[in-house]
Amino acid sequence: MREARIRHRVSQESLAVRAGTTQSAISRIEKERVSPTVKTLAELLHLLGEDLLLEAKGQDTGVDITLNRGNLELTPEQRVAKGLEFADFVRRNRGEPGPRGN
Repeated sequence: MREARIRHRVSQESLAVRAGTTQSAISRIEKERVSPTVKTLAELLHLLGEDLLLEAKGQDTGVDITLNRGNLELTPEQRVAKGLEFADFVRRNRGEPGPRGN
C-alpha cells in the first residue's frame, strides 16, 4: 500500500482523511504492525485509484504428476516389482549390497 500511496503522491495524512481514520493507523498498516482485512486494504487502495487483485496459483510440490499417473496404470504386481527395483537401485548407489547380492 505504501508504494501505491507514494506512486500517487498522497501523504499518509491525506489518505487518512479520505479514509476517515488517522495518520497513525495508516502508518501502522504500512509498517506491517497491524494486518488490515482484505476489505480495508481494498478500500484504501480504491481511495488511491487502484484495485486490489488477488490471485490463487497451484503450488509446485516437486511431484511429477505424469509419473504418478503412469505408475497408477501398472498392476499391483508391477508396482511391487518396480518398488523393489528402485530399492535395489538405492542400495547399490549407497554402496550396500542388494537382497540378491547385487
